[in-house]
Formats: sequence, C-alpha cells, structure tokens
Amino acid sequence: MSVSHLSGAVPRPTTFALETLVAKYDGRAPRYTSYPTAVQFTPTVTADTYRTWLSRLSPVDPVSLYLHVPFCARLCWFCGCNTRAVNRHAPVSAYVDHLVTEIGLLSDALPGVLGASAIHLGGGSPNMLSPDDLAAVFARLAEAFTFAADVEVAAELDPASLSRDWVQAAARHGLSRASLGVQNLDPRVQEAVNRVETFEEVAQAVAWLREVEVRSVNIDLMCGLPHQTAANTLETLNRILELRPERLALFGYAHVPWARAHQRLINDRELADAAGRLEQSEAAADRLLWEGYVRIGLDHYALPDDPLAQAHARGELRRNFQGYTADPHATLLAFGVSAIGQLPQGFVQNEAGEAAWRTALAKGRLPVKRGLAFTDDDRFRADIIERLMCDLAVDLADARRRHGRPVESLAAEREALLPLQAAGLITLDDERVAMTPLGRPFLRTVAQVFDARSAPDAAYSRVV
Repeated sequence: MSVSHLSGAVPRPTTFALETLVAKYDGRAPRYTSYPTAVQFTPTVTADTYRTWLSRLSPVDPVSLYLHVPFCARLCWFCGCNTRAVNRHAPVSAYVDHLVTEIGLLSDALPGVLGASAIHLGGGSPNMLSPDDLAAVFARLAEAFTFAADVEVAAELDPASLSRDWVQAAARHGLSRASLGVQNLDPRVQEAVNRVETFEEVAQAVAWLREVEVRSVNIDLMCGLPHQTAANTLETLNRILELRPERLALFGYAHVPWARAHQRLINDRELADAAGRLEQSEAAADRLLWEGYVRIGLDHYALPDDPLAQAHARGELRRNFQGYTADPHATLLAFGVSAIGQLPQGFVQNEAGEAAWRTALAKGRLPVKRGLAFTDDDRFRADIIERLMCDLAVDLADARRRHGRPVESLAAEREALLPLQAAGLITLDDERVAMTPLGRPFLRTVAQVFDARSAPDAAYSRVV
C-alpha cells in the first residue's frame, strides 16, 4: 500500500487565523514515539517480568538493539536526554564494563542466540566511547547475537568532538548510518544554548563518514531555540544542504525546565512564540521540498532513494523511541541507563540513575525500573496513532477490522474529531482521517484524540 504524501507547503493563514488556531489547538501533548507513552510506565513491570518476556521471544525472529551512552563532552542546555558532561574517560570505561555485563545477563535470559538486524548507539554522544570501548561492546554483542549480513549499525554523534580515528573504528564494526547533532549554526543561538560548533567541523565530520562509506547521514536541526529566526534557520539549512545529507530532522525545541534543570539556564524571553516557531519550521520545509527531499511525518525529511523515504512511500514507516524508522521488527532490546525496550508483550525501561543501574548489575539482576504490559486496547490505539504519526492519515475501519473492534468502539473519538474537521485541520471521509496541510503542525493534537491514557496533568511539551 502506498502513502499519499502531504508534501506541499502549509498555506499561509492570516496572522489572526494563525493566532486563533494556535490559541485553540497548541496545547500540550506527547510526542508519540510510543503508545502508551513513558508517562504511563509503572514499577509493576519488574526484572522478573522482563525475564519472562525475553524467554518467550521467537528464536527465529530478528531483533533490534539499542545501547544508551549517557555521556557528552559538553552539556547542551536544550537537551532533553539522560546524559551528563564528563572530562575524564574513566567514568566512560567503567560504564562500558557494566554495559558488557548487562548484555551478558540479558543474553542468558533469551531462548537462544537471536539474530540482530539493527544496532543503534544513542545518547548522549556515543563517540565518547573509545575505539577499545567500541571493540569490547561489539565483541560481547557478537557473542550474544548473530548479526544479519546487512545489519544496520547507527550512531548519534557530536561533530565537535568527533575524530577520524573514531569514525574508522566504528566503520570496522559496520557503521552504516550516522546522525550528527547541529541544531543551528548562528553563533548567537549557539552561545545561548551552550553548543558552539562551526560549519567546518560539521563538514569535516561528514567527510570522514563518507570516507568510510557510511550509507546514510542524518543532520539534526532545531526550531524554537533562543534568538532563532526564520532567517538564521534558512542560513543554517543552506550551509547544511551543501553537504547533501540523505536525511534531516527538524525538531521543535521542547522547553520543559521543570523536567530538565539545565534548561533553566535558557532565558524564556529569548524564545520565539508558537507563530515564530511555525514560521521557522515551514520556511525550512519549503526549502527542503524545493531541494527534492520528501517530507516525512512530523519533522523528518529524506532523499527519495533513502530507506526512510522508501518505507514511507510503501506505507511501512514505523515510529519508536528513536523517532521515525524503517526498521520493521517488533522487538527492540535496550541496554544502558534509562534505556527503553519494546517486546511483543510491552515496554520495559532500565533504571534512570547510574548508581541504581550498576547496583542491579552487580547483584546479577536485569536493571529494570518500570514498564507497561500492553492491553488489547493499547495495541488497537497504538496502531491508529502510529499510522497517523507516520502517514498523516488512518483508515479507522481497517484498524477496527485488524483488531476485531466494533464501530461504536470509536464513537467518542469520532465526535471529538468534528471540531478539528470544522477548523480545517483534518478531513474526515466516513472512517478515514487525514491531516490537511494546514493541520500538519497540529498532528500531535489529532493523535491525542485516540489516546485513552493521556494524563491531563502531565507536563508534556507544547504541540507547536
């Protein structure tokens, strides 16, 4: 099945119309990298629960692996990740020793040696690992799993601290996809968020990745940072387009200082309002579409021959805790502090604190902190929300048939969609819901209609 792309630019409403839409629909909502979201995780999912789920995995179905590296050479004030800045390597090497232990403990709980089709190193900045650290981690993974011949090895990298030696070492372990965090190249913006790097550093990082034949390079950019404007967003984008990355992500900055204390170092008065953020993101979208990129989901772009764009065209795009992905596999096994895994039975998350994580491993216990076991209703709604987030459209009748649900099971949701239809944010044709170009920035608002677990008092980030 192919997907109809909403690839055109958002029609420019009047200032009054924009302010009206934002005032009414720019609430707070989850980012829906999962459903149910992590806010609903509880300690009722334990290490014993996880061990049982692991033992019931099919020995013949491939899995994906995620390894979290919670270290950076610097702490960016906008960051929402579980990471910390270190200036010595000793904490990193000690962490790797424990990571190797966790891989062994988890592999002991599996029904056999499973195949691994994808390995993702996230963080933090995985290039904080030394070449010896990489060798130790991949050696232990190779003992626990059988790597597919075409296994995808991906890493999130900080270009300012990346080295050619690190790239070459990662290439020896199969690095095939890399994501570089850039955000914005304007010096004033960079200084306001404590992330200073030059275009030359980014270009050098891309050159090193091309040198070892990394197939897909992604550049992460942001909208809504302090002092950011549509003009300096486009200036950044024009420089980045000189490098012709296969993918770009254009994330909206989530200002949640109540959840991330270091974000309090950002001056709220220097942040654009919702209209300014929308102007930045849509100016960038227009430029990328002109350059031939495919607009994917909420905030991703890819060249037409990239696997992400191809999966989107086939209607096979997925969404998980790493964002949009072409990875079709149902099981994601996660390692490291705060890492979140997904199995057919539900989600599981490790201890968020390093001390608790290390203590569990020292006791020979899987370091699980919390999680969530899926209900049939969770699976039904997750299917609907994922298709909306990936395709910007969903056929509710098809979803009901796949999950054996009667038509009245979504009666309340259909009623809640009518005002969104009247506002021009969606079209509603019988049971097919589709975002309009005007409504695309409010995608999370529409997805939230189908969220039966959404917590009204949860401190989600703003939609626009």
